[in-house]
Amino acid sequence: MNKNIAVILSGCGFQDGAEIQESVMTLLALDQQAASYQCFAPDVEQFKVQNHLTGVQVSESRNVLVESARIARGEIKAMSEFKVDDFDALVMPGGFGAALNLSSFAVDGPACSINPEVETAVRATFEAQKPIGALCIAPVILAKLIPSVNLTIGDDAGVAEALESLGAKHSNTSHGEVVVDPLNKVVTTPCYMLDAKVSDIYKGADALVREVLTLA
Repeated sequence: MNKNIAVILSGCGFQDGAEIQESVMTLLALDQQAASYQCFAPDVEQFKVQNHLTGVQVSESRNVLVESARIARGEIKAMSEFKVDDFDALVMPGGFGAALNLSSFAVDGPACSINPEVETAVRATFEAQKPIGALCIAPVILAKLIPSVNLTIGDDAGVAEALESLGAKHSNTSHGEVVVDPLNKVVTTPCYMLDAKVSDIYKGADALVREVLTLA
């Protein structure tokens, strides 16, 4: 039977939302492995809005769900509609939206809070012993919510130290590599936490999806 995977997006654009290439490569890898998927995003305002051409923050507001719908071609649901029984696994692409909109890690570090609906979905998936995959910076959410989880965000010493202060065990990784925590059924890969090419992103997303589907 084909697996059904929930994918949580955090906006559209790496500086203030979901990393587009990581998101698309994740969806591609799921499709190539004959898995179906449903995208979700919180129906909340973005923490900030960035001009991706200039890198300058702009004074306007955007909705995380509405922006995420750009990546999902409109086939997306509000995070409040997530039901753990409908899915075999959960995957979260990265981008600063994971640390700004899904959590407050970019501002608060280890003292961060997690969006309540995202926290509910992650905890429900973990408690149901279903696998969770996280790319790039998104593993910070798992470090906050899953005790003693083994994970990776690449080789950024500062972020790794912050995650270890939460009780996580961090392993340095390079392009296309994943860390699998079989006990907690968690799979992570660094993607654009490293200086990467788009082909590196595909390798990481594909490897992560394969491991998530194996655990499922």
